[in-house]
Amino acid sequence: MPEPIVTATEHESIKHLPRNVWVVGFTSFFMDISSEMVLNILPLFLANVLGVQTSIIGLIEGIAEATASILKMFSGWLSDKLGGRKWLAVAGYGLSAITKPFFYFAGSWGLIAGVRWVDRIGKGIRTAPRDALVADSTTEKTRGLAFGFNRAMDKAGAVLGLLVAALFVWLAQANAIELSRSSFQTIVLISLVPAFLAVLSLAIGARDVTVKGQRSAPKFSLRSLGKPFQIFLVIVSIFTLGNSANSFLVLRAQNLGISVTGILIMLAAYNLVITLVATPAGSLSDRIGRRRLIIGGWLVYAAIYFGFALAQTAWQVWLLYIAYGLYFGLAFGTANAMVADLVSENMRGTAYGTYHAVIGLLAFPSSLIAGILWQGVGIWSGFGPSAPFFFGGIMALIAAILMVIWMPKTGLEKVNN
Repeated sequence: MPEPIVTATEHESIKHLPRNVWVVGFTSFFMDISSEMVLNILPLFLANVLGVQTSIIGLIEGIAEATASILKMFSGWLSDKLGGRKWLAVAGYGLSAITKPFFYFAGSWGLIAGVRWVDRIGKGIRTAPRDALVADSTTEKTRGLAFGFNRAMDKAGAVLGLLVAALFVWLAQANAIELSRSSFQTIVLISLVPAFLAVLSLAIGARDVTVKGQRSAPKFSLRSLGKPFQIFLVIVSIFTLGNSANSFLVLRAQNLGISVTGILIMLAAYNLVITLVATPAGSLSDRIGRRRLIIGGWLVYAAIYFGFALAQTAWQVWLLYIAYGLYFGLAFGTANAMVADLVSENMRGTAYGTYHAVIGLLAFPSSLIAGILWQGVGIWSGFGPSAPFFFGGIMALIAAILMVIWMPKTGLEKVNN
C-alpha cells in the first residue's frame, strides 16, 4: 500500500519523519558500513599492493562515476514515467551488493576497475529513485531535515565500517604504513554482510508514495526542468570539476606519513563529524534557505583544500579531515534537498537523475585532472601533491561567488527575507 505524504506540522523532529525516510536511512547506514570498509582502502590497495600510479587511480575513479552517470539520468526519468521509485532503488542496491565479492579475487588494476565500474552502475540505478522517494515523502519545510537525517545515517554507517576496518588492519599489521593484500581481502569478506542487509531493509520496509495529481511521462530534456535548476546545475558543475575523488585525500594522508590504521581512524572521525552536523544543518536549511548554507559549505571546502595543499605534518591532515566533515555535513544533503525545491513534483526523478549524472560525468575529468596535476603524464612529472588541492580550492571559490550573484533565491529564502 502506498505511503501518504505526512504534513509539515507532523515533521517537527526526527521521530516524526515518515517511514520511508527511516527505511532509506537504515539502507544507507548498512550500505555505507560495507562500502566505506572497502572503498577507502581501495586506493591504498592499488598503490601499495599493485603499484598503480595516481594517474591510473584517478582514471579508475573517474570512469567509475562516469559509467554510472547515464544510468542515473535514465533511472530517475524512468521512475517518473513508471510512477514508482522503490524497486529501481532495490535493484541498484542489489547489483552493488553482488559485485562486492569480486574485489576479493582482484589481482590487477584492470579487474579492480571492472568491479568498481559495475558497483557504480548499481549506484547509478538507485540514486535518483531513492532521493526522489525521500523528496516525495516530505514537504519543502522539512525536506532539509529529511535529507540531513539520511546523510547522517549514511555517515554513521561509514564511521562503523571504518572502525571495523581499522580494527582488523591493526590486528593484522599494527601501524604499518602500507596495506597488505590479506588485510584487504579480509575486509572485503566482512563487508558482504551489511551490503545484503541494506538490500533487504529497502525491499521489505519501503513503500512507494502517492503524490498529488497524476504522474506524467516527462520529456527527457534539460529545458523541461526550468531555468533555476539549469543555473544551479552549471554552478554545481564548476564546483565538481575541482572536487576530485576522496582517494586523493587518502593518498595525501599517506604521503605525509599516516599509517593505514591511522587513515581509517581519521576517516571515521571525519564521518562522525558529518553524522553530527548533517541533521541540524538540514533542519537549518529549512529555516534560512538552502542557498546560504551551500555557499557557506563551499567556502569551508575552499579553505580546507588550500589547507591540504599547504599541509606539512600528519596532525595538520587530521585537523583538515575533521574540518572536511563540517563542509560535507553543511552542503551535501542541503544540495540534494535544493534539487526538489527547484522542479515540479512529477519531474523530481528526472531532476535527481540529471543532477547526479552531471556530477558523475564530471567526476571523470576532475579525478583525471587531479591525478595528472599530482604525478603528471608521460614524460611530465606533474606539479606534486599540493597541486590538485590548490585547483579544487580555486574552483570552490568561483562556484561560491557564482551562487551569490547568479543563483535565484528559493521559496524558503524569499520567505525568510
